[in-house]
Formats: sequence, structure tokens, C-alpha cells
Amino acid sequence: MHEGLVGITTLDPELTARMLRELFALPIPDESKATQVSCDLSECVPAVYRADAVLLYGDDAKAKLGVIAEVQLEQDDAKHWSWLAYIANLRARDKCPVCLVVICPKRKTAEWASLPIETGHPGLTLTPLVIGPDNTPVITDVAEAVGNIGLAAISAITQSKHPLIADILATLTEALNSLDPDVARRYAEYVTVALTGNAQKEMERLMATETYVYQGEYAQSLLAKGVAKGRVEEDIECLLMVLETRGMALSDGDRERITTCGDIARLRLWMKRAVLASTVEEIFA
Repeated sequence: MHEGLVGITTLDPELTARMLRELFALPIPDESKATQVSCDLSECVPAVYRADAVLLYGDDAKAKLGVIAEVQLEQDDAKHWSWLAYIANLRARDKCPVCLVVICPKRKTAEWASLPIETGHPGLTLTPLVIGPDNTPVITDVAEAVGNIGLAAISAITQSKHPLIADILATLTEALNSLDPDVARRYAEYVTVALTGNAQKEMERLMATETYVYQGEYAQSLLAKGVAKGRVEEDIECLLMVLETRGMALSDGDRERITTCGDIARLRLWMKRAVLASTVEEIFA
């Protein structure tokens, strides 16, 4: 869910800008000149501050806006100490105004994230801009979704428990067809990953219909990933069988190294070495 929401936010900064304007009326200068910049907001070692995503809108020194996007699945009180550092460091690094947007799929987490954060300095209170179930609309009109794809995608996740979730997802999948097929496919992947339970199953069902071009590309992408995963699993099983047949005992660490390897080329190299190796160490050399 976390990665899916981050992906939706950064996939197309221009579409994200439309969502932010509608939800918070942010004075974004020029979304056509938006860039995704480094989310490493550290000032020096050992203090490391890494946000989930950072967007920089505008390219004029006098008309720029930095947007820090954080996905918060659960309450984390430590963020009340680090969020202000995110803002201060980005502001100093890029010399522009900065705002913090926190995306919370759960209502309880959104309520926590919305609380003002007192810094101790008179008049300096941070109140995050929160996207959650209570301020994202239920979008079941295709034209509305086409007009603000970023918001429609986020809302599909924040409203995943809504009784009309099937209609919400059907609207989104139709609206995505208005985008370039590759961009639409990536939005669909991020939304599917971010959903859970019945909502995720419904999104997968809609994508399996292959009604639109991007859905066919999505299906091919899943198939390719599935085939690759199947080959990896076969190679792992084959390598373990060779080692067992040769009577080569594996430590727990060696076994984990093999079973968690996702690189087909590396697995096949190990397999060739396993045929002639005298020790396990020679296989991984």
C-alpha cells in the first residue's frame, strides 16, 4: 500500500498538482515545469531525514514550491519530530516555500496526522495537509475522474471501504483509458498494489477484462512477471536438488541466500558450480 501510494503521487507531478489544488488550494506556480527531486533531506551525518517523495514545482527562483509527500499507514509519533526537519531542510536546499502533504488511507491515522505540531517557538506551529477518507470525494463520474486522475486514483484507495467501491474502481479504470497506455498501466498497477481485501480483488477482476488497451499491457506485464518468478522458483528448486543429491549440507544462511535470490543468471551460475564444487563455499565464490 505504501509503495502504491507513493507511486501514484510521483508518477505524474502535473496530475498530482491538480489534486493538491482541489484539496488544499495550493498556489502551485507551474505544474508543467515540475520535477521529482531527491527525497534525501539530510543535512549531515548522522542525522538522516528521508521523505517518501519530494516534488518541486516551477523553475523560476521567485515562483517555486516544494511539496513533501509522506504516506502514513499507522500513527508514528516520531514523525512529529522529523517532519519539521524535512520542511526546513528542503526549504534551505532549494530556497523555496515548502509544504507537507500526508496521505493516510485510514481515518484514525488521518485524524492523528492532522493534529497541530507545536515547535516551541511562538507562532511556529506545523499543521500537515492530510489526504484521507474524510476529505477525498467518492468519484463515480467518469468525466470527473478524467479531469483529475491523481485525485481519482488516491480516492480509490482512501475510499476502499465505501459501499460504492465497485463503482469507484469501474469509474477509475474507464477514466485511465484517457491517458497514454503506459502511464495508465502504471497507475493501475500502483492502485492495485495499494488496495487490500475485496477492493483489490475487484480491481484485479476489472483489469482482467482487458476492455482497454492499457489493460492488455497490464495483463502482459503481470504475465511476464509471473513467468520470471516461475523460472526463479524452478531454478532454486533445481539448485537445492543438485546440492542434496551431491550430499552437500547447507547452513541456514546458505539456504536463505539461495531461496531469497531473484537473479536467474546468478542462480544458474551457482548451479553450474554446484555440479563440480567440492564445498559449498566454492559455489558462492
